[in-house]
Amino acid sequence: QVQLVESGGGLVQAGGSLRLSCAASGRTFTSYAMGWFRQAPGKERESVAAISRNGGSTYYADSVKGRFTISRDNAKSTVYLQMISLKPEDTAVYYCAADRLPLPTTLTSTRDEYDYWGQGTQVTVSS
Repeated sequence: QVQLVESGGGLVQAGGSLRLSCAASGRTFTSYAMGWFRQAPGKERESVAAISRNGGSTYYADSVKGRFTISRDNAKSTVYLQMISLKPEDTAVYYCAADRLPLPTTLTSTRDEYDYWGQGTQVTVSS
């Protein structure tokens, strides 16, 4: 079992920045690729970014490329999502998730493949 707790959400003006954190506890953090997802009202949960177990591979949705950066600190069992140049359409509840994968360099952006989820943190971007 892995417990995930997100933090760092809030209200920010368009063009602003936020850094989300997701602290993991329980099983060995380095056994899991990590992902960030978001869900806006009335929409499906979508993949935003993902990072492999060793941090060497990353994925970004086209809508956030160049603005969001995913990273992880395995010593702290924490994954981050740095968000800059935020837009109103980035408003959503952001969730982190953990996917147990056998290889340290692989990752997935497929929601259904993730095993554990956090409770989410709200990000609101005002225009």
